[in-house]
Amino acid sequence: MSNELFRPPIPGLPPVLLGEGSIHERLRRAGEIPFDAEVGVAGLVHDPRAAEILGGVHREYLAVAEAAGLPMLLLTDTWRASTGRIARSRFAHQPLNEQNVAFVDALRQGACVPTIVGGLLGPVGDAYLPDEAPGEEPAYREHRGQAESLAGAGCELLLADTLPALPEAIGMARALTGTGLPSIISFVLRPDGTLLDGTPLADAIERIDEATEHPPIGYLANCIHPTIFAQALTASPSSRMIGLQANTSARTPEQLEGSAELHGADPDEFADEMVAVRDRFGLTLLGGCCGTDARHIAAVAARLRASPRPA
Repeated sequence: MSNELFRPPIPGLPPVLLGEGSIHERLRRAGEIPFDAEVGVAGLVHDPRAAEILGGVHREYLAVAEAAGLPMLLLTDTWRASTGRIARSRFAHQPLNEQNVAFVDALRQGACVPTIVGGLLGPVGDAYLPDEAPGEEPAYREHRGQAESLAGAGCELLLADTLPALPEAIGMARALTGTGLPSIISFVLRPDGTLLDGTPLADAIERIDEATEHPPIGYLANCIHPTIFAQALTASPSSRMIGLQANTSARTPEQLEGSAELHGADPDEFADEMVAVRDRFGLTLLGGCCGTDARHIAAVAARLRASPRPA
């Protein structure tokens, strides 16, 4: 068992934090609600019917946390709501990030477990195509406005998800940490321990920490299978990795890119794999990405409750 399991508590986070499962991917594949081509799910708060469906998915995950008695991270649906994307959308004159923060904050009112509202940001381009990622300075300029909007609207932390390339990750980290809020950076990883642009994970974390006056409180991986996470962190170890938002599929980004088929996994099998990496690497945050739903998060929550992380 890794000694990292006993790392000191992370400021701003409880020792065990449950994440939600897929939201964007679930709604996209259900086909009930059309997404804006630029901002995706972020625009749904302007359609009462769509907002009710969106809220229902969030409430499913919150109910899982309440049943297990675990604190939960609730994320805004703003993965595609960067400054440039909003400007190109039909919501160009709307405070879309602020509206999404208010939407999620209202959902957690009255919750019987501790909750953290996190502001979610995503890459400029396709998360599986590192060549579409901008350089450090363009990324900083693109993401700074969104980070400031989310922070000003009352988020308690900021999370940049599904990043494929180091230069954009550095620019985003500068934008996030500049708000003064706790921040987390999350990468898509390969089994050899590299980002999709080929940068070794440990090197990427070191570069970001050096580039920010107040570094992120930790790093995640998302949109990869738990077994891929374990291989990657074994190949390029870092005690700064604090969590995983996992896919149910072990397929590569190239296999998943544009795939019409959703590759799922049994919830109990998924939960076993998630708790195994939690125990091995001392993770704090466990949540889901593509292929997951409330069944997967409930199975993870049940195992976390039965086997809490040592103090």
